[in-house]
Amino acid sequence: MLRCADGSLYTGIAKDLARRLERHRVGKASKYTRSRLPVILVWKRRLLTWSRALREEHRIKSLTRVQKEGLLALAARRRRRP
Repeated sequence: MLRCADGSLYTGIAKDLARRLERHRVGKASKYTRSRLPVILVWKRRLLTWSRALREEHRIKSLTRVQKEGLLALAARRRRRP
């Protein structure tokens, strides 16, 4: 999940995250992010299959903004645990 310069969140999937992120950063990956640069990676999740990744992308895209922000907050709390 990317946070765009305007504060919006962009959700997508990639087989090569570093390459995809760089394409977003130079405005070559998505019309949505191209007009909202710069973008920063705020959340990622590795899944074992492409079909599972597609299902997860769909699930996240169906969340409200408040729910997505909650997901990010939960992930941040988990990272801070000792």
